[in-house]
Amino acid sequence: MKKLMDNVSQWLNQGNNVILASIISDSGSAPRKAGSVMAIKEDGDFTGTIGGGAVEHKVQQMAAESFKNKESRIKSFTLSPDDRDDLGMICGGNVTVYIQYISSLDENAREMFSYGAQLFLKNKDSWLVTDITDETNWRMTLLTAEAEIGTPLPENVTKQVFTTGRSMQLQIADRKYFLQPLTNAERVFIFGGGHISQELVPLLSNAGFSCFVFDSLPEFAGMELFPAAQGVIVGDFDNISAAVDITERDYVIIITRGHTYDLSVEAQTLKQKPRYLGVIGSKTKIADASQKLLGMGYSQDQIDSVHAPIGIAINAVTPAEIAVSIAAELIMVRAGNGKNKD
Repeated sequence: MKKLMDNVSQWLNQGNNVILASIISDSGSAPRKAGSVMAIKEDGDFTGTIGGGAVEHKVQQMAAESFKNKESRIKSFTLSPDDRDDLGMICGGNVTVYIQYISSLDENAREMFSYGAQLFLKNKDSWLVTDITDETNWRMTLLTAEAEIGTPLPENVTKQVFTTGRSMQLQIADRKYFLQPLTNAERVFIFGGGHISQELVPLLSNAGFSCFVFDSLPEFAGMELFPAAQGVIVGDFDNISAAVDITERDYVIIITRGHTYDLSVEAQTLKQKPRYLGVIGSKTKIADASQKLLGMGYSQDQIDSVHAPIGIAINAVTPAEIAVSIAAELIMVRAGNGKNKD
């Protein structure tokens, strides 16, 4: 999404009209879900994806028509063989795509996309809200807690936006809106800057997480080791609050270079109740740590909330494989699937 916002902002400011193609609803086994988006220029250049294949190809063809007539439209696709508009797909699902024409002369659109591109550097939640009641005469708003750029939204719509973390349609009175999270302040604090962390940060960054690496040694906390990280921190493993403020929305990964450091960070982090807390180690090490945490006064329920051993069980061995298993587990938790160690 960051690349898409950057490109759309650049294209509009260069005088290019743009089509924004967004999946606004889905059902069944559709290849991509609501919120998937691609942007298309008149010369055919594009960024982002709505799943590839026949749907994406058809949307690109329809985008060419929209560029000619300068109009937006909504199109539904049934992804089943022998359908009247058979696309040669057998998924069995359905998707509805909003093909949104954006003129480079639209000052509000230029401002929204320029501001939206900057938000990825500010770690703030934001949403794109599009009034699609009249599909050819859309109105769009970029919304954060501090700013509302574009068409002012009714208060009852704004309240709904601030409570959702997923793309969805919203019907209020006689108006229909499409709510699309743009940026989420999904921070991941990785304690330990070793080989696994160096493999893990690019994976998580590409999956939309904002990564911060913490180590007590400067040689393990350099930006040259973690160019994809939002930040690197040199601090004391026994006093992490002096350098970072972990909230209930954050993800914490503990993979330091020693069991003692792991336990110290785990004990401190448990008090903050992060959304995800994972600790690397063998079952023997984890059992030993659990006994020590019980002795410190932590409850069994608190200890059981920890993902330990960390990662999804895929028989990972190398740092790269372990990083994949950890990244997969964070994606699973983000999707609301909780703990699953099977």
